Amino acid sequence: MRNRVSSDDLLILLEVARSGRFTRAGELLGLSHTTVARRIAAIERALGSKVLIRTAGGMDLTPLGRRALAAAEEVEGLLSTLEAEPLDRAILEDVVRLSAPDAFTVRVAAPVAAKLRRAHPGVSVELISATRRAAIQRSGLDIEIVVGEPRVLRAEAIKIGSYELGLYGSTQYFERFRRPTALEDLEDHGLVYFITSMLQIDDLDVGRRFVPNMTDAVTSTNVFAHIEATRGGAGLGLLPTFLADDHSDLERVLETLITVPLDYWLVTRAEALRRPAVAAVVTALRQDWISSAAHG
Repeated sequence: MRNRVSSDDLLILLEVARSGRFTRAGELLGLSHTTVARRIAAIERALGSKVLIRTAGGMDLTPLGRRALAAAEEVEGLLSTLEAEPLDRAILEDVVRLSAPDAFTVRVAAPVAAKLRRAHPGVSVELISATRRAAIQRSGLDIEIVVGEPRVLRAEAIKIGSYELGLYGSTQYFERFRRPTALEDLEDHGLVYFITSMLQIDDLDVGRRFVPNMTDAVTSTNVFAHIEATRGGAGLGLLPTFLADDHSDLERVLETLITVPLDYWLVTRAEALRRPAVAAVVTALRQDWISSAAHG
C-alpha cells in the first residue's frame, strides 16, 4: 500500500514548480536544499513515479507532477480562505520572474515592477533580459515576453501590443553622408542591427530582408547598443520607433518604404496566472503598454 502524500510536501512542490530550483524554493520556505529534495523524494515514493525532471533551465514537472501541482494549488487555495485576508494582501509575499527583450524590459517591465513594488513591498520581481523564442521548458520563469506570435504547448499566449522598426541615421551622420531617398541608395550605407548568426527570432530576422543590400556596420545582441551606435554615426540603424523617436539627434529615412511591423506576446502557464502576484504583473504590463505615450 502506498503512503499518503503529505499536504506540507505538496506545498513544497508548489514552491519548487514556481521557482524552478530547489535552492530558491528552500530560501523562500526557510528550508535547506537537502530538506526540499528529501520532501520531493517523499512525494515520488508515495506516488510511485517522478514528479520533477531536471532541465537546463531548472526543474520541470512531469505529467504526474502537473497533477500533483494541481492538488497542491487546491491545498494552497483552501489554506488561503482560512487566513481571511483581502486579495491585495494575498500578493504581498511572492517572487515573480520575468524574461523579456531589452527594449521591453527597460521601457515597460522595469517601471511596472517598480510600481508593483511600491504598492506591495513584499513582492519581488526578477527581470531577465533575453531576446529569444518562447522556451519549450519554462521552469523558473513565470512570464516570458517574446517578439512574434509564439507556438507553445501547455501555456497561455497573450498579445501585449504592436510596434514597428524604422530606419534611422543621426544628424551627425547626415552631415557626412548623403541621405538615402530610394532603396538603391542604401548600398552606400552600413547597417546597425542584430548579429544575423545569433538572432533567434524569425520576426526580427525579417527586418533584415527590408534592407538586403546593406552591409553590416555595427551589430549587437542588444538593442540599446543599436541606438548608441546609430547616434554615434556608425551607419543607419533599424530601430524600434518607440525608442528611436526619444532621441532628437536621430532622423528617420525612407519611412514609407521601410516599416517593419512586429508584435510583443506574453507567455505564461495557467498555474502561474492563478497566483495573484503574477496576474497583477500581467495586467500591469498590458495596461502600461496600451497607455504608453511612446507607443502613441
